Amino acid sequence: MRNFSTWLLVCFMVMYWVFRMIIALMAQLHQDFFITPFNETMEIVLLFVVLLCLILIVKRKMIGAIIYLVSYGIYFGADVVAKFSAVLEDASQLGLNEYTAFMISLIGIILPLAVLLDLLADKNRKAHPKDKKTDWFYKNEAYDRKLDERADKNNYRTL
Repeated sequence: MRNFSTWLLVCFMVMYWVFRMIIALMAQLHQDFFITPFNETMEIVLLFVVLLCLILIVKRKMIGAIIYLVSYGIYFGADVVAKFSAVLEDASQLGLNEYTAFMISLIGIILPLAVLLDLLADKNRKAHPKDKKTDWFYKNEAYDRKLDERADKNNYRTL
């Protein structure tokens, strides 16, 4: 994890995970909170799955990002589609709590997509790395041309 974007995404993942943990805890304690989980059992299972995915993503494993996207997509996807279609039909029928739940569910879809895209971009960087210590020599065509011209001017006599 050498990139600043990866560090930021992992920090956002941890903050969102803690937020979802607070939501699950409040639901288990039967306390009023502005957001309730869609399915309490699935929410708790999802917390453990995301913890595993977090470890895999920190280790730069693509399977962690895919599992993270699929699990959050299944859990939040139906809610996002339902609320988005309700907003398109009549925006006045949703209250503040529904809009807040919609935005948090939307974050639950956007965050795994951003993590997956970051990992895909990092795979390209690993396949074509840049090393400033050696690239000036091996990938410098002007230096190669200068060497070729100098080598052509060396005419040695053979006896």
